[in-house]
Amino acid sequence: MDETCHHYLAHVKRRVQDVISPIVFEAAYSLGVHQTAEEERELPDLTPVLRWKKGQKIAQKNQTVFERNCRSEDCAADLQLRGKLLLSSVDEKTPYLALGAVKNISLNISISNLGDDAYDANVSFNVSRELFFINMWQKEEMGVSCELLESDFLKCSVGFPFMRSKSKYEFSVIFDTSHLSGEEAVLSSIVTAQSGNVERSEALHDNALTLTVPLVHEVDTSITGIVSPTSFVYGESVDASNFLQLDDQECHFQPLNITLQVYNTGPSTLPGASVSISFPSRLSPGGAEMFQVQDMVVSQEKGNCSFQRNPTPCIIPQEQENIFHTIFAFFTKSGRKVLDCEKPGSFCQTVRCNLSALPREESRTIDLYMLLNTEILKKDSSSVIQFMARAKVKVDPALRVVEIPNGNPEETLVVFEALHNLEPRGYVVGWIIAISLLVGILIFLLLAVLLWKMGFFRRRYKEIIEAEKNRKENEDGWDWVQKNQ
Repeated sequence: MDETCHHYLAHVKRRVQDVISPIVFEAAYSLGVHQTAEEERELPDLTPVLRWKKGQKIAQKNQTVFERNCRSEDCAADLQLRGKLLLSSVDEKTPYLALGAVKNISLNISISNLGDDAYDANVSFNVSRELFFINMWQKEEMGVSCELLESDFLKCSVGFPFMRSKSKYEFSVIFDTSHLSGEEAVLSSIVTAQSGNVERSEALHDNALTLTVPLVHEVDTSITGIVSPTSFVYGESVDASNFLQLDDQECHFQPLNITLQVYNTGPSTLPGASVSISFPSRLSPGGAEMFQVQDMVVSQEKGNCSFQRNPTPCIIPQEQENIFHTIFAFFTKSGRKVLDCEKPGSFCQTVRCNLSALPREESRTIDLYMLLNTEILKKDSSSVIQFMARAKVKVDPALRVVEIPNGNPEETLVVFEALHNLEPRGYVVGWIIAISLLVGILIFLLLAVLLWKMGFFRRRYKEIIEAEKNRKENEDGWDWVQKNQ
């Protein structure tokens, strides 16, 4: 058998992706075509075969490993990883990430190697799928390159082909946060450093770190309100058509509509809020309920409200009054009464609404429809009754919502007035006229008696008239004598 060797020259690429695995050479061989002399034989020539194990290739392998500069026998590396999460355009003291306000985050990474040269050193990032990789930034070109392998996995090669001993690399990875939904309470990023070298178990504790930041809905909510009508007139002489009467009930009701608007200026979406509306329900501690809530409606049906209906909306106070008490109450009906829930001893009714998610720079409207029993107002001694209804919007801290400090007010005041027309009933007018005539006659008689007691009616008018006549005659005679002289 002839043995023939051929020499081949192989060149290693300048940039090799894998310097840990050895370079493998493989030579496969097989038999060539067997040729024999053409002779007539009864039996065919035997064909040579090669011995080989089934399932294996007929080949020979050899490998060449890359030479390493190692100080230890096992070429152990010792990677140390440090990192910090920074929020763009936000004060470093802010302890949370405000959804919608922070557009991107930066993971500032520092990796150092205290052991032997670390081959194929890399830093991997496991992040949320709602984060989008923007770019990698390094102050100086230091041999760091990053590749997004999956939507939530980023791998950065450090110091290719190896990270030298006692070296340190610093770089930042920037992610877009504008698509964060806020379903998770905390945004977590797991950062891991590894290499192709062996690393002792006692040195693995600083090869990974978790960077976290709480996710918070930062909002600036405000509430405004109006009422229709802002004032109305009531009284005995007011036309009944101005009011509303319920079926089979004698009471006259004044319809009122309070409209509230809740506005969110952001920067985050408000996941939910509650609105409470309080208004005075009684004129006095022992008085009857004045209001009957008919309905509460949230715009776009993005909320629900709860309230209690008045079981006895029509109550006409029955008081044991005589005509003199009625007249006295009419003349003393003056002044203004202010009903405010913040005053001590006030009796108020509160209704509540729960609102669903409210995006930034959007509003939600709440309409409150109710009736006011004017029969109760007629028994009050005030000529003007002022009602102050207060509405307040509250966020739920359990939903990770915070209000911007020194933002818009979360409370509003809605004021409406009930004005008495100060016109008495018909029979009261008749009684006032009759009593006035009676009082006038009594005063006239009293004056007449006083004058009689003082002797006004017993004076001697005839003697006075004659004396006056004689005096005038004497004066006329004296004037004639003077003229003749």
